[in-house]
Amino acid sequence: MKALVLAGGAGSRLRPITHTSAKQLVPVANKPVLFYGLEAIRDAGIREVGIVVGDTAAEIQRAVGDGSAFGLEVTYLRQDAPRGLSHAVLIAREYLGDDDFVMYLGDNFIVGGITGLIERFRRERPQALIMLTKVSDPREFGVAELDAAGRVVALEEKPARPKSDMALVGVYLFTPAVHDVVAGLKPSWRGELEITDAVQGMIDAGHRVESTVISGYWKDTGNVTDMLEVNRLVLESVEHSVEGDVDEASELIGRVVVEAGATVAGSRIVGPVVVGAGSVVRDSYVGPFTSVDRDCSVIDSEIEYSIVLRGASIDGVGRIERSLIGREAEVTPAPRVPKAHRLVLGDHSKVQISK
Repeated sequence: MKALVLAGGAGSRLRPITHTSAKQLVPVANKPVLFYGLEAIRDAGIREVGIVVGDTAAEIQRAVGDGSAFGLEVTYLRQDAPRGLSHAVLIAREYLGDDDFVMYLGDNFIVGGITGLIERFRRERPQALIMLTKVSDPREFGVAELDAAGRVVALEEKPARPKSDMALVGVYLFTPAVHDVVAGLKPSWRGELEITDAVQGMIDAGHRVESTVISGYWKDTGNVTDMLEVNRLVLESVEHSVEGDVDEASELIGRVVVEAGATVAGSRIVGPVVVGAGSVVRDSYVGPFTSVDRDCSVIDSEIEYSIVLRGASIDGVGRIERSLIGREAEVTPAPRVPKAHRLVLGDHSKVQISK
């Protein structure tokens, strides 16, 4: 079995962060989301991975390399534009050959991995196995309609009037039977080759399509709210570890990770929190569910339930929460006089200012 990992796409819901970075490489708990997926694939016993890349190909390749750091053999497959999940299968046809494969969306996060799913697929041998989960607004997802016995009878991509609340999770398993169906697909109303149409085509052709309702935690980390929630979840599992320098005037409470090369001085940190290598936290409060990446500085400030990316600096700010601070960003207080906000914002930025 091989894996097909999708790591293209523009990441429009995470702008402006994704103007300069691949959405799959935005970190949670100081590790890119994509890495969690690659580790789950490796842990399931799969070694050969094709990564579908787009405009951010160079960045993805720098981060993942040849895959050896993950115990994988990685091949990169270029997609000229985001043309749908089935289009990714189409361009990977030669790479996949006659092997079964799991398709994994690189910006998805699944607690517990996919080992059980792979084992079921190998044991029961359906032509396709899809993962489902209940969602509050199925109009934002591919939706599965089930019969009384729980079998999949129909699928639809982002329906205006959903027939169920069961959404497709970003992991799909296929035998080579899917390729003939994909080859005959036409673009949807969105102009894309939809994976829901491929699975529906397999059902219509009489292939056995099975589903499983995910019992663990799943998130599509495509927006800031979900990124922060996944960060919270991952930080829940960290163990207390202090390898950096923490002075006697500081207080660490709960599960706090201070990586080697980091410095904490005159500060109070309430875990779970991760402070990355080379970062400085001084005269500050860092609250629960915050990850501070490498080479950052938090000086005379308060922050909690946030993600601070590499090289960012926060200096003299009273309180920050529920925030995603980009790479090399600078957050400082405004001058007291005149009392005004001064902003330099990129396209698609979102700012909330307290009165």
